[in-house]
Amino acid sequence: MRLFRHALAAISLGLLAVSVSASPANPQNGTDYRTLEQAQPTDSGKKIEVTEFFWYSCPHCAAFDPSLSAWVKKQGDKIVFKQVPVAFRESFIPQQKLYYTLEAMGKTAEMNPKIFQAIHVDRQRVDTDKTILEFIEKQGIDKQKFLDLYNSFGVQTKVRRAAQLQEAYKIDGVPTIAIDGRFLTSPSIAGTSMANQPESMQQAASLQVMDHLVAKLAAEKGSEKPAEAAKPAKKK
Repeated sequence: MRLFRHALAAISLGLLAVSVSASPANPQNGTDYRTLEQAQPTDSGKKIEVTEFFWYSCPHCAAFDPSLSAWVKKQGDKIVFKQVPVAFRESFIPQQKLYYTLEAMGKTAEMNPKIFQAIHVDRQRVDTDKTILEFIEKQGIDKQKFLDLYNSFGVQTKVRRAAQLQEAYKIDGVPTIAIDGRFLTSPSIAGTSMANQPESMQQAASLQVMDHLVAKLAAEKGSEKPAEAAKPAKKK
């Protein structure tokens, strides 16, 4: 049966290749990525803004994090990478506050892998005010400084902004990657044709689509003509 499925998949891919190259080497809008109906503003200038919408308790986000982090590092200064923790329910809010508190402390790069490890490997609860504080105390982080930020107006403002971004980008699942306020992709989107393949292959497909979109947008920005310099006033 498995051999039959593989043969059928090969035939289907062969038919598709008649019209286009195999996805995601030649990513297709509506298949490997989506175009937002309304482009969202970015503030990254000539660089490409890449935003991950994620949730600490999502196993797919945890699985994607190492390869995504490596991809971001490989991009160097071509992109500006941001993360937005989502809240599909009110119970997600403590983890949003956790992320923005760590961001304010400059510790997200250090702590994100540890949080994913604690939740998805060590099976610890890190999703309520109480369990989050217990986890933070074990990491040697200043408890009072953490609490002051965790309950601050600044963090609450960022949580509200995250909800606005989630709505504007129409995020219905995670992890989802937004490229420069215009396109969305993810392992589940780019890997639609790989449903029976390992998750790592779906992740690789999404990273390839991201490469394509970043290169496409960089070329567009590079071809934009600079504003014409103001001409000096004529002397009377």
